[in-house]
Amino acid sequence: MPLEPLRFLPLFKEYVWGGRRLGTVLGKPIGDADRYAESWEIVDHGVDQSVVADGPLAGTTLHELVTQHGEALLGRHHPQPQFPLLLKFLDAQLTLSVQVHPNDAQAARLTTPDLGKTEAWIVLAAEPGSKIYAGLKPGVDRARLERELAAGTCDACLHQIEPRVGDCIFLEAGTVHALGEGILIAEIQQASNTTFRLFDWNRVDRDGKPRPLHIQESLDTIDYHRGPVAPQLPQPTDRPHVERLVACDKFVLDSWRFDAPEKCGGDDRCHIVAVLEGDVSIKQQTFRRGESLLIPASCTNAVLEPRGRAVLLDMYLP
Repeated sequence: MPLEPLRFLPLFKEYVWGGRRLGTVLGKPIGDADRYAESWEIVDHGVDQSVVADGPLAGTTLHELVTQHGEALLGRHHPQPQFPLLLKFLDAQLTLSVQVHPNDAQAARLTTPDLGKTEAWIVLAAEPGSKIYAGLKPGVDRARLERELAAGTCDACLHQIEPRVGDCIFLEAGTVHALGEGILIAEIQQASNTTFRLFDWNRVDRDGKPRPLHIQESLDTIDYHRGPVAPQLPQPTDRPHVERLVACDKFVLDSWRFDAPEKCGGDDRCHIVAVLEGDVSIKQQTFRRGESLLIPASCTNAVLEPRGRAVLLDMYLP
């Protein structure tokens, strides 16, 4: 039987660098703590599982959907050992550590094998002077990076961007990066949680100890041929309301700006949709800013109806 559009319960992650904008800006049902860093919207990664929020499949995990309803969910991309993409929102009140993620081949060789982690960020809010660090400056090689790390000046090697709302930063596996303070983003990535921490800005915890780093793993993972990363230049598509932000071998990311009903899906693959502005209804369900849904491949008659003008992200497998 065809599956209907699916709404999932968010998984909240509290880290030291988080804040409260997942609640105040995106309307998430966070608690009273001050450090809500991430809201995992669509995830099938080990014990981290999205759970269907309502409808006849309420309480079903995303992994159970993949294993029990794989063809209806994934269409042309069935079968899969797990749902291959992960959608999250991040609120950075402090600058994150400088990180790098492995590619598929590198991650498969880990003690606990994982997928690689290619990802894309979409900036939802940015305070004046906020920065994103993305890629190495021109001419930086491993030797130069090692010298700067030893001196505690790794940032001298990093390309910096002052982001604007709407910017899309595409980070292929192997790219050095860090999310700066004061930035709220949506992130689409491979379903991986493998991160190597290269540099933590010489910070220490309350006990005066630095957080653990993965310097050797990071240095071995970095693609030194990949220099500065600039925001993506949106490309037109054959649908006037849709712009292409990213098209790679891991996912496609489109941005919609629309004020009239538009069809989504019907192409034998599932679509992840995240509402960034306005209200959008589908099959008598309404999704507001900061909410997301999964349109299964078998749902061929999905029409997104905005209330006024709306902006959303549409994400799917190539």
